[in-house]
Amino acid sequence: MVYICINIQSYEYLFMQEQKQVSELETKSIPRLLWSYFLPALTGVLINSLYNIVDRIFIGQGVGAYALSGLSAVFPIMLIMMAFGMLIGMGASVRISINLGKKDFNRAELVLGNAFVLIIITSLLITVVGFLIREPMLQIFGVSDNTAAYALEYLNIILLGTILNITGFSLNNLIRAEGNAKIAMYSMLISAGSNIILDPIFIFWLDMGVKGAAYATNISMFILCIWVIWHFTKGNSVIKLQIKNFRIVKEIVIYIITIGFAPFAMQLASSFVQGTLNTQLVKYGGDLAVGAIGIINSAAMLLVMSIIALNMAAQPIIGFNLGAKQLRRVKQTLFISLKAATLISIVGWALIQLFPASIVKTFNSDNQELLDLGTRGLRILLAALPIVGFQIVAGNYFQSIGKAKIAALLSLLRQVLLLIPAIMIFPRFWGLDGVWISAPICDVLSALIVSKFLYHEIKLLNRKIRIQEYQQEKLLQN
Repeated sequence: MVYICINIQSYEYLFMQEQKQVSELETKSIPRLLWSYFLPALTGVLINSLYNIVDRIFIGQGVGAYALSGLSAVFPIMLIMMAFGMLIGMGASVRISINLGKKDFNRAELVLGNAFVLIIITSLLITVVGFLIREPMLQIFGVSDNTAAYALEYLNIILLGTILNITGFSLNNLIRAEGNAKIAMYSMLISAGSNIILDPIFIFWLDMGVKGAAYATNISMFILCIWVIWHFTKGNSVIKLQIKNFRIVKEIVIYIITIGFAPFAMQLASSFVQGTLNTQLVKYGGDLAVGAIGIINSAAMLLVMSIIALNMAAQPIIGFNLGAKQLRRVKQTLFISLKAATLISIVGWALIQLFPASIVKTFNSDNQELLDLGTRGLRILLAALPIVGFQIVAGNYFQSIGKAKIAALLSLLRQVLLLIPAIMIFPRFWGLDGVWISAPICDVLSALIVSKFLYHEIKLLNRKIRIQEYQQEKLLQN
């Protein structure tokens, strides 16, 4: 009897927690709500970014500049793995947010179950295919005779942890979608903290070099994987991961893939852009230029991930309120996000332009050629950073409201339609500087196009708000 009473109280507590999380998405002031979601997301993504950054710092300082270049050649392949995590994680998170906005908890749990099955299937396929084509991939992505051994050592171990990587990343997005932003932050703290602790142990104390960095990453992802699965099975989650929902529902799978395609395409495009960059850098600047782009990517990652954290904070708010038909709250979330992203971009740009050499020396302090290449590359390649922030937020907005085709188009616009041709053409005229200058030119062009799409979408949103308020006014009069 006591046991039954305790269980009834537990279910009542969980129900109250669910109602509280759902209620604040609908009623709490947008600035406070966005801020409360942003801080945990920012902490999580910045610490998550340390996976690659810490590996590069330890490898660059402890093993050498060519080992750093080898890791940079593997980076596009890791982006491909992350792209599939985004395809499922981001696609399912939008659908879960909208279903929670409609108070349809059963449907949200069915989406979670379908997402989990997709994660397992996709991870196994990537692992098998990755081992079959790993050497050709490394050649495509700019590995050379000087860096091939380092790259292959690292990649072999990372591929074994594919299922851990994708599961942890995808399910953590779903934790945030249900309104548990702090728990999603703790996930990143636990996994990235483990990586930071394990890196020096494996790389230096056990003298494992590049292999040590890969083992540290996989163990950290294993810890994250266990944590997120526990949350959805035993923790105080709003929705539960249940075996009965491990059945593929065609409609849900299509919706997940359709919505998740935009971030997937963007990440996949980033991989091919990075591969193209690497090959052009080897051609016009040598192996150390690939090491320089690894450093530049690390600096850019911290800034871009800060804006992505803003998107993570905004996505459940936009998705929920869209489902609840609170259109003014949708608009307010969009506008605050645009302003905040622009501010982050401007501050980041100023720091990079003022202290480029200090950033490069963090990764390697004993190679003057790498210092010169990295310093110049940082200043030129990220010259248009102030206008990048609003583009990222705009793409996320179209994804959050379910307009996957527009979101995918805007994602592919800069990465594929503009940047890859620029990287191939400009170096023919300006050599290595042509590679660096491709990015800011494409940033400006894509910003103009994104602005036009966003302007029309805001006009449409304003029209819907006016119609909705007119109908509400008529109901009150009657």
